[in-house]
Amino acid sequence: MATQAIAAQGIFDGGRQQTITPEERELALRAAQQRARRGPTPEVLFTKRLDNSRLVKAADPVRVREMRSFASVMALLLVMVLVYGWQHFSSIEYGYRVESEKQQLLSLEEQNRQLRLSEAELGDPVRIDRIARQLGLEAPRPGQVVRPDASVDPSTPVLAEATPILPSMR
Repeated sequence: MATQAIAAQGIFDGGRQQTITPEERELALRAAQQRARRGPTPEVLFTKRLDNSRLVKAADPVRVREMRSFASVMALLLVMVLVYGWQHFSSIEYGYRVESEKQQLLSLEEQNRQLRLSEAELGDPVRIDRIARQLGLEAPRPGQVVRPDASVDPSTPVLAEATPILPSMR
């Protein structure tokens, strides 16, 4: 290739001038450009066949023991880190759960307070009397109320007694 580049430049070779065709000149210029891009060292690739079939690896029991102990220590360290991470993230998750339950408890307490207030408001005797009068109801007159047990005078004390449960009612 070097001779082609020299010939492309029109330098004499061996005392006589070489005549080259335009195609050869073009190839020589391309080769020179490629060499200029690659740098001053040409790319040379050699193949070398290596035969490692006869090599035998010698067993080193000390090295094997060191590697096993190193691997076991690393495995133990990894397990410890994983357990720590699991505990840490579990504690964070439980903290979020506790806060959620506290918020739910506060919400239920507020709802209970609202329901008790509503119950007290709805059970107000003045309100009930006003609604009854709007519906055309009046207070009962004496003798208008009939009790289911007419034999007992409401002003006399009554002795409580238990009635046995019949087998057919069970």
